[in-house]
Amino acid sequence: MSTAVMTGWEPWVASVGLALVTLVTRAFFMIPEREVPMPEWFKRGLKYAPLAALAAVIAPELVMQQGALITSLADARLPAVLCATAYFWWQRGILGTIVIGMAVYLPLHIGWGW
Repeated sequence: MSTAVMTGWEPWVASVGLALVTLVTRAFFMIPEREVPMPEWFKRGLKYAPLAALAAVIAPELVMQQGALITSLADARLPAVLCATAYFWWQRGILGTIVIGMAVYLPLHIGWGW
């Protein structure tokens, strides 16, 4: 297996190219002078995009360890998620959800070594 090392001008071209791609994709909706027409169902769906992205990042961390599904119930993340979820459904507060989740997770993880 060979690894290619970029030298000279290649890292600069790659960096400028990545910066341009990032700029265009993030500014795509700001480029037109008037609002881009979108169907109403698409606009409603866009409201859920941040939540979907957050879930896609967090969910694997909750159910996997070292790239494999958690096989033991003695994992501090599971009771922390259950308690945090219960608190959220009861109070609907994000800060309290985080505090409750961490208040359950840390003693189990640090104290009991789960």
